[in-house]
Amino acid sequence: MAQLSAFIQPGKPSGRHADLAPVDAMVREAQTRWGRDNVGRVTITLPGDANARVAVSRGESARVSMSLQYMLFDGVTGKLLDVKDHVGGAAETRGVPYALHLGRFSDLQLRWLYFIVSLAGTAMVGTGLVMWTVKRRQELPDPLRPHFGFRVVERLNIASIAGLSVAMTSFLYANRLLPLGIAERANAEINVFFAVWAATLLYALVRPAKRAWIELLWLATALLVCVPVLDALTTARPLWRSIAQGDWVFAGFDLMMWAFAALHATLAIHTARHRPRQKVKAVSADKAREREIQKEKADA
Repeated sequence: MAQLSAFIQPGKPSGRHADLAPVDAMVREAQTRWGRDNVGRVTITLPGDANARVAVSRGESARVSMSLQYMLFDGVTGKLLDVKDHVGGAAETRGVPYALHLGRFSDLQLRWLYFIVSLAGTAMVGTGLVMWTVKRRQELPDPLRPHFGFRVVERLNIASIAGLSVAMTSFLYANRLLPLGIAERANAEINVFFAVWAATLLYALVRPAKRAWIELLWLATALLVCVPVLDALTTARPLWRSIAQGDWVFAGFDLMMWAFAALHATLAIHTARHRPRQKVKAVSADKAREREIQKEKADA
């Protein structure tokens, strides 16, 4: 289990005070072993105690695995105590698929490919959910008055697609607007995400389905448009500065927010203009006529 954990567990405190040895020397020793750019993070446990330990973890950018590898130093003397360069088969079996999922080992071009493929998979799931309700509605006895279960599924689809866009964008707002000094700030951002997502579900439940689709898509559009503006107001990375400095990681993020905003606006306009096919009415009328004929035969 220790090899599967992504965290280095602290030991027991001794209760005796001791100053921490220079950490930069430990980092340089790790860089000598793994390469200058292959140090991931430094973890200090029990600082100020005689049993202090410093763990320098290996980075993941140069290997297709997320298995934990580190060098463990005595925090007081700076002496190297242990080196974990390899893990067991179970830990490696977990580490490789995890690394393939995150793609941290990849260069910029491969990460864009990851991103595009992920978008395609998301679109496949989203369109599948929508098409299921569309096809299912055509098979209902009265498509204009679906039963309770169908309405619940339809509203869940709205919250799962349009509502999720609103919630994820709200998460970005929370990241930029919540005070830096509050306790459990990371958890607070997650709480904002789930609270907004739950609110979109409640909104979808009380609004007509088509109106809920349109309104939540437009809300997502507005929020996405304003993300780069919020970045300019709350960070030192406004879009124009990122472009001027050639920092395409930050610039690309802001531009992608506007691209997503355009996509959601397009979906909102298309949804507003959509009209059900006459086939649905025809099928409904045929089924109603069929029921009347069966009733007349039963009466006869």
